[in-house]
Amino acid sequence: MTSRAGHSRGGRRDVAVVAFAQTAHVRAADNLSEVEMLMPVLREVLERTGLSAGEIDFTCSGSCDYLAGRAFSFTMALDGVGAWPPISESHVEMDGAWALYEAWVKILTGEAETALVYSYGKSSAGDLPEVLTRQLDPYYLAPLWPDSLSLAALQARALIDAGETDERELAGIAARCRNAAEDNPYAQLGGSPGAGTLLENAYLVQPLRLHDVPPVTDGAAAVVLAAGDTARRLSGRPAWISGMDHRIDPHVLGVRDLTDSPSTRLAAERAGLFDPGAPPPDIAELHAPFTSQEVVLRKALRLGEDTAVNPSGGPLAANPVMAAGLVRIGEAAARVSRGEARRAVAHATSGPCLQQNLVAVLESHDGGAEGERA
Repeated sequence: MTSRAGHSRGGRRDVAVVAFAQTAHVRAADNLSEVEMLMPVLREVLERTGLSAGEIDFTCSGSCDYLAGRAFSFTMALDGVGAWPPISESHVEMDGAWALYEAWVKILTGEAETALVYSYGKSSAGDLPEVLTRQLDPYYLAPLWPDSLSLAALQARALIDAGETDERELAGIAARCRNAAEDNPYAQLGGSPGAGTLLENAYLVQPLRLHDVPPVTDGAAAVVLAAGDTARRLSGRPAWISGMDHRIDPHVLGVRDLTDSPSTRLAAERAGLFDPGAPPPDIAELHAPFTSQEVVLRKALRLGEDTAVNPSGGPLAANPVMAAGLVRIGEAAARVSRGEARRAVAHATSGPCLQQNLVAVLESHDGGAEGERA
């Protein structure tokens, strides 16, 4: 379902992000369970709205049982929410960005006025590149056991061979993102030497070096959505979701052009990013765990020099698997709410080599206040 609702145009409802919270992301939260990691975030995001858990109409979460190593692990996280008295709840075995999409649809259809969305991941518990092989095509790819770093290296090599980028540009992306993260108190990594110094390091999987890959991260995030006047009551400057869509490319990597992302482009088009007369986004929070993937996403989203990409540092500074996409939406929404951007685009991905992609467009105006229009 795609919507570009401005101010209840076509009978559709306005929906906004009214609060966002996240953990201080770390390499390994060994002393905390998933519930213990999550509870302070849930408490903080609700305090920012003044709502109690009992006043939330719908709750949706995103996580991965493979990370936890046990089936239905998400049910334990409900202890952090409080499932009694009974609540309306759902879960997606995906990044929390897709849980936000489900909650957004729930509000658009009038089945809820408010929604709590959260996600979490403890990537440190196992060998993450090996765990992510479970995402692969089970008949042709998974039996070969290509890990996530090797697949990302194939994509980077395809980009370099096509003349789309080079190793120095990739090093520059890493340095820019990690230097930006110095201003982000929640980031795991911050600060970086210049591209020349980074290129002196050895390869992990050619052509990728350590700076080209995301850190292993434990963390969690939560967002509160609200409709119309409720959103205006809960936030002085709601970040309105003017459009959101997600698409998927073929599962088999061999039939895809790894230098392009048609699913990202289509999702952006359906979300209204390219609408005639619409200004370019002030910021873009891209879920690009590998430096080479930022090159692909910039092209697919038609981002120019006027758009600041990953001012939070992005996944190269903190990459909590199953929460990093939701963090991108939350970071974009937070900058809109603080008045640092009037229009922003947030992106989330799932699967190898940008297989599945979600795009959300957020705006500061409420559809009725002409003075706030970009």
